[in-house]
Amino acid sequence: MLSVAFTALGAFLSGSNLLFLMFAALLALLLVSGFLSRLVLSGLELELLLPEHVSARTAAPARIRIRNIKRLTPSFSIELAGRRDSARNAPPIMRTPLYFPVIPGHTTIETAVEVTFPLRGRHRENVFAISTRFPFGFLRKTAIVPLRRETIVYPSLEPQAEDEALLDRITGEAESNKRGAGLDFYRIRPYETTDSARLVDWKSTAHTGALQVREFSQEELPTVEVYFDRRVSPEFERMVERCAFLVWNLSDRGAAIWFHSQRHSIAVPDEGDIYDLLRYLALIEPVHASGEIEGPLDPANPHIAFTSEAAELQESGWQTL
Repeated sequence: MLSVAFTALGAFLSGSNLLFLMFAALLALLLVSGFLSRLVLSGLELELLLPEHVSARTAAPARIRIRNIKRLTPSFSIELAGRRDSARNAPPIMRTPLYFPVIPGHTTIETAVEVTFPLRGRHRENVFAISTRFPFGFLRKTAIVPLRRETIVYPSLEPQAEDEALLDRITGEAESNKRGAGLDFYRIRPYETTDSARLVDWKSTAHTGALQVREFSQEELPTVEVYFDRRVSPEFERMVERCAFLVWNLSDRGAAIWFHSQRHSIAVPDEGDIYDLLRYLALIEPVHASGEIEGPLDPANPHIAFTSEAAELQESGWQTL
């Protein structure tokens, strides 16, 4: 653009026919470039294929499907990049641009990508930019493509030091309440490198000619009660993430969970699975009125409350952070 401006200025100041010819040629190149770039970008459709479960700030495998609906005309030198979410003031979900040298007419191309949602909640629109420098590389032509689809993003499940300590404390309490030693015989199976030598079954080993070990059934952890106080707090988002990390890992270790909050309760797995609970935490919003806070259903069970009003919850019988 600067070269066109300088050529035009020189032509008008000097009155040189040669400079006028050069100026006209540059304008023609720009017009042709703009027309071809628009033609290349037209007729492109974009689709983002996400996994069923996505957590905030965690890279998730996804697939990008880009379709050229033009019947004959190919699209050349296409670059696809994520755009910043201005509504949430959040960075783009796709950090690394994709480049497609050519997309033939009436063809669909699919490629694997990683996407990272920075915030939990309901995402209804993801914005991408499709651009090209075809044919001469002078100008970049860009088309903004909003993909309107609803995605529920769970809270981040990334562990922090204090979260792992809390999980160890709760599971330690749960294991101390287990009945029996969990030593019921389950099966004989081939030896693995992580198995203790004390578990080797020598009779089966001699019979099969390969190391075999005895495996015992693991008793499930008892029910853990969790209360989440939804009252407005500067630490609200952090409490959501700590609660999500705890319930996810408790469920992974086989514990049943009774989850309580203002005007909401759910038993996992009796009334739903862990993803129902994570979905609730993904969409949870703070409230100003607390209402009546009930104590644990069974004080003998391990229980924990996430709250900014520790004294009030302790009076109701909850252990607090």
